[in-house]
Amino acid sequence: MARALAHELPTYGWDVTLVVGSRGGHGDARAFYAGEDVRPVDFDAGDAPMHPSYEDRPGTSDGGVFAAVDDAGFERHVAAWSRALAEAGAAEHDVLHLHHLTPLHEAAQRVAPGVPVITHLHGTELLMLEEIAAGAPWPHAAAWARRMRGWAQASERLLVLTPGQVERSVELLGVDPERCVLSPNGFDPERFDELEVDRPAHWRHHLVTAPRGWRPGGDEGSVGYSARDIAPLSTGPVMICVSRFTAVKRLGLLVRAWARAQREGRLPGDSSLVLLGGYPGEWEGEHPYDAIAASGARNVFLAGWHGHDELPAFLSASDALVLASVREQFGSVLVEGMACGLPPIAVDRFGPADIVDDGSTGWLVAPDDEAQLAEAMIACLGDPVELRRRGRRAWREARERFSWPALAGDLAEVLDEVADVADGRLATGSASS
Repeated sequence: MARALAHELPTYGWDVTLVVGSRGGHGDARAFYAGEDVRPVDFDAGDAPMHPSYEDRPGTSDGGVFAAVDDAGFERHVAAWSRALAEAGAAEHDVLHLHHLTPLHEAAQRVAPGVPVITHLHGTELLMLEEIAAGAPWPHAAAWARRMRGWAQASERLLVLTPGQVERSVELLGVDPERCVLSPNGFDPERFDELEVDRPAHWRHHLVTAPRGWRPGGDEGSVGYSARDIAPLSTGPVMICVSRFTAVKRLGLLVRAWARAQREGRLPGDSSLVLLGGYPGEWEGEHPYDAIAASGARNVFLAGWHGHDELPAFLSASDALVLASVREQFGSVLVEGMACGLPPIAVDRFGPADIVDDGSTGWLVAPDDEAQLAEAMIACLGDPVELRRRGRRAWREARERFSWPALAGDLAEVLDEVADVADGRLATGSASS
């Protein structure tokens, strides 16, 4: 989102400076934001502590869950991000566009108290607040809930991804609904489209010649395939899932639903399921490699982690998209898949329920329902005419609702309005994100 907006907003008169966290390898901000005015905050070098998460996920590389961070830890985060904002000249900007509700807000109040803030909520912060309200036993939950409400109430505008987040934001954060603005994630129409891809060559390269799939305890490339293994990818329909290997993504459930559909004999025999993603070494609960072995699922391939720039080719080498995640606050990959002509299968909750039009652009299923998920995959891949029909509608819907140039124009109007109110400054100016 930040990269796309930084690229598009200058068209509407806004210059953008990006202050973002960075890590070596796949998380290198300099590479990801190449061509933009980016000011990396290097976690590996100790420029700032690694941001915690809004989910309590023990054993992962993030900084734990926010609600377990004590006051001293909070101040360390604020001090680090205050330095980063000061070095980026935040006090001289017209608007600060901050993502999530994090110590960056406190840093902004200390470094640039006169600069208006708009906050982009992504939904995960609302999930944490809901868990706190339900009595989650994190030791510093009350302090974090108080801080987050204060930051939200001090923001000039709150950008939300879906209509359903407005009501939740009002209830959890105590904000005026009039200050909530719908601002979904989007896609770049110049990159995400139905590309001409040599499917046999694409899958042969990524699964046989240069594999990146990995098994528990193994390195990238520890899972590879032979040309014979991947033959179905050249002849039959391909369903792709793009996901991290975290528990909420329900990859084990997805694999078992695929195996169930195969056992029932109503899935075309040469159908394939490709699991794209899984940050190297990171997974929670059941690894999909183990789920494949335990379920006996056939024609399921682990493609490993790939950069976002490679995603359009992977999507265009597939026929349909599936996402079994039960807590997806938006689901950007659904929009990107639709932009490439893929009808999606997703869970009828949160963001996917707003993105996917069941019966028209894709299929919606109940969360954690293996049988329904299997039925949707059979309906999707077992009826080529219906698959193409929903795929065409998905392509049109993506362009009408989720194109980044149009969404950036909507955001520019919000920035103009906020900047106009702030001390009578001109509406055109600079934004820091």
